Order: sequence, then C-alpha cells, then structure tokens
Amino acid sequence: MSRYGFLVSPSHNRVYAQTAPALATAELAVFGERALGGTVRDIGITEIGGLPYVTFTADELTETDLRLLSNMSSLYALFALESDDLLRPLAKRPVDLFGSDLLTIQKYAGKTNEDFTRLLVNVTALATDTPAGLVTGGMRLFDPMCGRGTTLNQAIMYGMDAAGLDIDAKDFEAYSGFLRTWLKNNRLKHRAETGPVRRQKATLGRRLQVSLGASKELYREGSTIDVTVVNADTLRSGDFFRRGEFDLIVTDAPYGVQHGSRPHGGGNAGRLARSPRDLLAAAVPVWEPLLRRGGALGISWNTFVAGREELADILESNGLTVHASEPYLGFAHRVDQAIRRDIIVATKN
Repeated sequence: MSRYGFLVSPSHNRVYAQTAPALATAELAVFGERALGGTVRDIGITEIGGLPYVTFTADELTETDLRLLSNMSSLYALFALESDDLLRPLAKRPVDLFGSDLLTIQKYAGKTNEDFTRLLVNVTALATDTPAGLVTGGMRLFDPMCGRGTTLNQAIMYGMDAAGLDIDAKDFEAYSGFLRTWLKNNRLKHRAETGPVRRQKATLGRRLQVSLGASKELYREGSTIDVTVVNADTLRSGDFFRRGEFDLIVTDAPYGVQHGSRPHGGGNAGRLARSPRDLLAAAVPVWEPLLRRGGALGISWNTFVAGREELADILESNGLTVHASEPYLGFAHRVDQAIRRDIIVATKN
C-alpha cells in the first residue's frame, strides 16, 4: 500500500473553503468505491506544513487511477507521501478541454459554486454503470433546471454533450449570450442557432442549438460537442428530448417555485409550494424516462425545506435506486443561515 495526499483548491467563497476538505474526503470515498475498486483506505485530513491535505492509502495508483482522480472537484495538487511526510508531486491529467474561464467568468447572484457543480457531476457520473466514462468520454448530460448553465458548462469542459431546460426567459437569454460570446472570444469553431420550437402550429418554447469543436481539426471531422438549451417548463421536458437519451441528469433544485409548472392559468393556480419536494414529485416522473438504463440522476437541494427520506421516496417510487452507502451520505454542508445543502444520487436499473 502507498500513501497519497492532495492539497485542496483555494476558494474565494469563505464558507465553501471551510467545508471543502470534508466534501473532498466524501468525494474521494465515492471515487474509491465506484471507480478504484475499493482500494482507497484511511481517508482523512492531515495538516502538513500548516495546510490541510486530504490523505489516503491505496494500491499504487495506475495511469487510469490518476486520470480519474485528477478530476476531483477540489484537488489542487496531488502527491505521493514519502517517509517523514515528504511530498513527491504527481502530474495531474484532468479531462478539461477548455480554460477555467468557461466556468468562472459568469458572475451573478445565486450562482452555484463551480467546485460544487463539478463535485455533483462527478459523483453522479460515478454512479452510472460505466463510471470510467467520466474520463473516456461519450456521456450525455441533461440539466432540467439549468438556470444560466453552470452545470452545462462543466459538461462542456468534460467534452460531454449537454442539454438544459429552464423556464426563465432571462436566464435563457443570458446563457445564450454568454456561450456565443465565449466561443467567439476563444476563437472556437462552432455553429449556433436560436429559434422557436413548434409542434402542430403551436410554439412550445425557444431553443438554442450549438455545435462546437475542441479544435479546428475535430470540428472539421464532425467530432463536435453538442449543446441544446430550451426555454420551457421542466414538466414538458419529454416534449423536447427522447426517451433514454441521457446518461446523466444533474440539477441543483431551486429553493422557490421558479421552475414549477403553472398549467392552469394566472394567479396562484397550478403553482407548486416552496418545497422542492412538490416540484420533484411532479418532475421526476417526467425526467426518469429520459434517462437510459444504467444512467444516474443527481440532485442537490436545501435540507431545511425537504428531508433526504422524502426525496428518496420520490426517486424510488419512480423506479430509481438511491445510493445510500456511507460515501454518498457525506455531502451535507452549510451554505448560509437558511441553506444546508446536500446531494442525493440514484441509478436507473
């Protein structure tokens, strides 16, 4: 057995920085359980040179192991620990295809921390029947409440095809404008189109369709990353996407009702209550058919307004198997006084 450690990435968010080491130990445990054959042991936080390192023991890490671990959300620098805590650097090999500005340049109130978004995508991808797909490619991700696209941008960073849906027209326009500008500023070959989605002479929503190449050569070959974003109600996801189309469904459940269905006119008619429980009870039956067998759904939510058991009941009543092993129960953390965020992940068998 060999001993390893990694320095946790610094964060501009003071509260997230305080909880990041604990989240990193839980994320590492998921990597160990789902992708590294259960060989990761003795996970803990060790102070070395006055800084907190996440340390662990494992069989000697292979090239594939290093490629997987290099994508951990808070891993800043990875080391083999020699005797007397001497650090031998190990080269990181993250999947990232683009610069970090894709994730960091957008600034707006309520934006989910980019490191947390990466964590949520990671642990959901690892819950599928092909966890190595995180680094081998080919996965397709759907965020049915995508807001201004933080999760979609993480999928693009990984080279995944990405699809999103959001009811807020302002968020749709903001993300469309951001992605087009980012593609132009980075001189990436791409095609981007925006237009209405019509069925039987009725307009169901608006759609942004983007195909981009990580390089000019890949674009010319047709090896593109495809991004689709629709401005519509999440309860109509099945009107825009095919059954079994996605490997991953990943979303940050809202704390209000902005993504809820309003099918019965104005006023309060048809509105969902503030709890995400009611929103998810209505939405999961719509999302589940879009997930392929062996795929996984990951949701982050505020535990102050809905309990884990309530959400687990919703997922399981729709034929999904919730991951309840110890690593998947270690992600609860404080965001502010009113928000204690957690993650729940389930697989479609």
